[in-house]
Amino acid sequence: MSDNFNKYIEQIDFNAWRDVCVSKGTLRRFAKGEEFVSIGRVGRYIGYIVSGALKYVAYSVDGTEHVMGLVFGDGLVADWPFCLYEQPAKLAIIAVSDCEIYCIPTKEVNEIIDTDPEFKDIVMHSTEAVYSTVYDRYIDLYCKSPHRRYDELVTRHPALFDLFSLKDIASFLNITPTHLSRLRKNDN
Repeated sequence: MSDNFNKYIEQIDFNAWRDVCVSKGTLRRFAKGEEFVSIGRVGRYIGYIVSGALKYVAYSVDGTEHVMGLVFGDGLVADWPFCLYEQPAKLAIIAVSDCEIYCIPTKEVNEIIDTDPEFKDIVMHSTEAVYSTVYDRYIDLYCKSPHRRYDELVTRHPALFDLFSLKDIASFLNITPTHLSRLRKNDN
């Protein structure tokens, strides 16, 4: 099993991404509740997270929040790959704690892609890896029980409850907070 929460990290040239964000980006601070990306707006940055945690959120027609992804320390954050294509975001990316993130404008990333074939390959492989991770999560929602998804999540990342609220983790697992509380109670 993967040690990283987002498995794609192990399939990409993470050091290249971190290096480009740190060397060409700017360290920005995001307060808890602040949006890194807003729904309907083009994501302006790709970021390397120095500290903090963020959630990827979509909203149903009635306004219900659905947590689609989680990312935290020593990770990458972006509305991937749509920010590169200047397409409006379908998700919001929201800081769940104060964050420090090295942000490189997507415009600069596109300029690097146009001039550096090796980096263009890194971007292509990153896109494939993100797709694979998201696709695996999608399959898990249909093929694994909520209990099994919970068990695998807690086994891989027992400290997740220190970073994210019960409500956010339940939403990520696509269960109610009450169901998550029962699962946690049965584990003790």
